Amino acid sequence: MPSSKEYLDFILEQLSDLKDITYKPMMGEFLIYYRGKLVGGIYDDRLLVKPVRSAISYMPQAEYSLPYEGAKEMLLVDNVDDKAFLTGLFEKMYDDLPMPKIKKR
Repeated sequence: MPSSKEYLDFILEQLSDLKDITYKPMMGEFLIYYRGKLVGGIYDDRLLVKPVRSAISYMPQAEYSLPYEGAKEMLLVDNVDDKAFLTGLFEKMYDDLPMPKIKKR
């Protein structure tokens, strides 16, 4: 089931205190970037983030979930109604996220 634009808009509103949040549509889902780094995405109207050390320590009780069959597990963010929590999560994760790879032509 593809994710809805309404859920994407809700998550973007929750992250509106952060500068440079972007997204890319990808096969009915949405990849979420913070300051150019891939943080996670919206899959089946669920926010999932990369399981980097800072995210695991910020959400120690978080469940692991597959965004789609054959993918690596990610952390399910179930506290999306708390704007301060989401903002803090993305800020904490930033330093642990890898820089995007440069595409060669």
